[in-house]
Amino acid sequence: MSPRRRWGAALSALAVSAATFVVATLLTTASPAQAAGTGVGYLHTNGSKLVDSTGATVRLTGINWFGMETDNRTFHGLWSSQTWKSQIDHMAQLGYNTIRVPYSGDALKAGATATGINDYVNPDLVGNSPLQILDKVIAYAGQKGMRILLDRHRPSSAGQTPLWYTGTVSEASMIADWQMLAQRYAGNSTVIGGDLFNEPHAEGTDPSGTGACWGCGDTARDWRLAAQRIGNAILSVNSNWLIVVEGVSCPSGGSPNVWDSIPDDPMTCDWWGGNLAGAAQYPVQLNTANRLVYSAHDYGISVYDRQPWFKDASFPENLPAVWDHFWGYLYKNNTAPVLVGEFGSTLANPLDVQWLTKLMSYMGTGVNGISFTYWAWNPNSGDTGGIVSDDWVTVNTQKQNIVGPYLIAPVGSGSSSSPSASTSASASASASASASASASASASASPSGGTGTGSCSVTYKVDSSWPQGFNASVTVKNTGTSTVNNWVATLTLPSGVSLVNGWNATVTASGQTLTAAAPTWAPNLAAGSSVTFNFQANGPSSPAPSGYKLNGVACS
Repeated sequence: MSPRRRWGAALSALAVSAATFVVATLLTTASPAQAAGTGVGYLHTNGSKLVDSTGATVRLTGINWFGMETDNRTFHGLWSSQTWKSQIDHMAQLGYNTIRVPYSGDALKAGATATGINDYVNPDLVGNSPLQILDKVIAYAGQKGMRILLDRHRPSSAGQTPLWYTGTVSEASMIADWQMLAQRYAGNSTVIGGDLFNEPHAEGTDPSGTGACWGCGDTARDWRLAAQRIGNAILSVNSNWLIVVEGVSCPSGGSPNVWDSIPDDPMTCDWWGGNLAGAAQYPVQLNTANRLVYSAHDYGISVYDRQPWFKDASFPENLPAVWDHFWGYLYKNNTAPVLVGEFGSTLANPLDVQWLTKLMSYMGTGVNGISFTYWAWNPNSGDTGGIVSDDWVTVNTQKQNIVGPYLIAPVGSGSSSSPSASTSASASASASASASASASASASASPSGGTGTGSCSVTYKVDSSWPQGFNASVTVKNTGTSTVNNWVATLTLPSGVSLVNGWNATVTASGQTLTAAAPTWAPNLAAGSSVTFNFQANGPSSPAPSGYKLNGVACS
């Protein structure tokens, strides 16, 4: 996906030669996501599963952090008041265990310069090349227990193209770039592989299409054949990497001809990169076994509103059949793992809430679900917005409440710092249907950490729930006359409830005691002020927690 508006591929008589993106999902019956981490050593495939070096099943539940494919040639948001480490800390704290890193060939050139960096906030990046900054991100993400997937997003920073090469950027130069990266990170299992090319798609109209096809046999346009050439070239220098191959938009490489008198099948084409229907007849064949991962993209109405399935009378119940047709069958038939590499929305349209909720359910929970990387961390994605807002720290809780239950948090060695801008997460309703519970309590105890008489009140709300767990928010208000410094809130979880992760504070649990410690960007709670933190838990959403305290003093 581009950080700016993009046009979707034509899929009906009303839309010709437009394109955007696609996503995927599969129902499983596994339990909710557990903090199982991302496995040990390099990953490989076993049927439709990803497994680590011990044979344990691993699921990637990640996020895209773009910028290295643009004119800045490095991660966006480095211009903000957030350090690059604090942003990775925040991703991990929210539960994202993988970062998909889009790049273009321009960022890899000798002498390439990274721009858009706040030198005061990130002095350790001064004078670093784009690759040196990538080295740092990979090293730190590895310390957090996270994985990195590299994504050749564009041939150059000039923009997305239907084919993987252009008149000035050859396939050979693309292979050289990939081999350089594969050798550079050989032996570093944080980097698990390469998403060979982002969103190959149709160009022109049938029967004269000139874009990427699948199975057409034209070596200049057949993306399946190109993926084999590029993937095998990478594996020849680093046989440990996963080779991630996206679909196309229309198998022929051209959009349907809506001007002729022949009806067009609405299921012929899909989003850019989202159509893997041809892989059944024309599978990608690599020289190294157990390295192939297929990838699809999927997007909501905020990106492009003319996909025929959005207008079907049975929406959103019709969506699983759409995903089954284009890529889900590969997972269900145990052919290969599927990674939904991009999916996202502003959620401004209520139908998009239904779409995203259905998609997450389709992909499933636990380690047996489909892997994914949400688009995007960045707030400056014009079509979708991000998980964080324009300050690069405030969490969009509406999105996080839908995606969060499906995340498997990384297990690493801790964080360096928390986000350092001022604000709390924006509140929104979640799409996951279930009764929400709320409880509030107030008292006039004296919180420690400030001076004078203090009191506190607590409001507890279940934002969303599902059969095996729930998301909740806790708002703590200092109703006293003094500031509470370095606040720490505690509560007692009911029996049978266990913490999965939390955000907008440092949230931990010991037994049934949940502790939320003030983030570094908001350490103190002034008189009359409130702070809200969120957490995800396994177990029943009712009854509510009890025993609320602020700095050791009861609030009930």
